[in-house]
Amino acid sequence: MNKSELIEKVAEGTGLSKVDVDSALKAILAVIVEEITKGRKVTLVGFGTFEARKRKARIGVNPQKPTERIKIPAKKTPAFSAGSEFKAAVQTGKAPGIKKPVAKKKPAAAKKAPAAAKKAVAKKVVAKKKATK
Repeated sequence: MNKSELIEKVAEGTGLSKVDVDSALKAILAVIVEEITKGRKVTLVGFGTFEARKRKARIGVNPQKPTERIKIPAKKTPAFSAGSEFKAAVQTGKAPGIKKPVAKKKPAAAKKAPAAAKKAVAKKVVAKKKATK
């Protein structure tokens, strides 16, 4: 799945437009990158944790010349650790679906009004039939 397919799936699941989902996704990713570059962790409970990790300097092998040793300098690298719910979903093969937004329920009075109106109309019809007999 690529970014555009992700945006399309999220838009379908949430009822938002693709443009809105795209801008939200860009904003989320920008915030995550900004926080990681500042040395902070970003934890999404159940999903996972994004963080910057330090890698030590080490001696490596030049792949073009296997006999040559090269120095690899220390550096920071982004890392992700999956959360418990994410791990469990992968393990069981049952991923939670996107919950579609629930339409707002009408007040109970609004539901009863049409039924009451139907009864009133029915009474009027019965009364007219009796009057014509």
